[in-house]
Amino acid sequence: QLAESGGGSVQAGGSLRLSCAASEYFGSRYCMTWFRQAPGKEREKVAGIEGLSRTFYADSVKGRFVISKDNGGMTLFLQMNDLKPEDTAMYYCAAEEYLGYCPREFGGFTYRGQGTQVTVSS
Repeated sequence: QLAESGGGSVQAGGSLRLSCAASEYFGSRYCMTWFRQAPGKEREKVAGIEGLSRTFYADSVKGRFVISKDNGGMTLFLQMNDLKPEDTAMYYCAAEEYLGYCPREFGGFTYRGQGTQVTVSS
C-alpha cells in the first residue's frame, strides 16, 4: 500500500526528491516516516511527520532534508539537499496510526514500502 520512488545516483552536493505514494488516505491520524538502511548498518529513522504537523529529523539530516505531505494525504515526500556519500542507503517509507506516539522501529509500522535506492558519489 506504500510505494517509494525518486531514488537514483547523484554526486555529493546534489539533490533528490523521494515520493511515497499511498493506496489509501493517510491523514493527520497517522505517523508518516522515512527510514533508511545502508549496507552493513541498522535501519534508522530519518524523518517523520507525527500527528497533525509535528516533524522529526535525525541529527544527521537536519537542515538538509525536508519531509512533507501533499494536501490529499496520499503522497509523502522527502526532499534531500546537499547529499553526502554517507546518505547512500535504501530509503523506505512507513505509516502507522498515531496513538499519541509513533513506533521507533520500522517493524513497528503496519504499512511499509519496498524501498528506493539512493546512491551518492563523492
